[in-house]
Amino acid sequence: MIFTRRKDTRVPDSGPIYLTSDGLDKLKNQLLKLRSILPSLIEETQKAAAYGDRSDNAEYKEAKYNLRRTEGQILNIEDRLKRIVIIRPDERLKGIVQIGSAVTLKRDNGSFRNFQILGRSETNPELGFISNESPLGKIVLGKKLGDKFKFVMPNEVVVEYQIVEIDGLKSVELISAK
Repeated sequence: MIFTRRKDTRVPDSGPIYLTSDGLDKLKNQLLKLRSILPSLIEETQKAAAYGDRSDNAEYKEAKYNLRRTEGQILNIEDRLKRIVIIRPDERLKGIVQIGSAVTLKRDNGSFRNFQILGRSETNPELGFISNESPLGKIVLGKKLGDKFKFVMPNEVVVEYQIVEIDGLKSVELISAK
């Protein structure tokens, strides 16, 4: 029986990557850390290769795997760094939802939902950070203060929202309702 490697069927991501300056710093630090451990991984692989027959050498295979994985991570981060678009709060238009905007939505039942729209690398819905590529993120991008829209929840319930605050700018309608 002849074994062949499976083809990589993943679609390469080639679009822009939206990050805050903190997100960029974290990515650069991760790259520096990976580059710093690379020489020790190379040395470990060379030592394991010196043990003899590589076909039955588990230490060599593991060392080679760790080296390839780290090199792949470095290449991935370097590629991502080339495509980064920094989210700059001072360059956004007032009253329009954009990547980086902090948004407050008023639901049709009177409850409120607060979140910030970031690139997918920095999202954490539990902490209120959603992706610009998420269903809700896509819908609110480009909307203005006071706009109403309908959103279909994952359980197919339709919810109506109104944008009542964008980056600290509040809707007059919300202020007068208090």
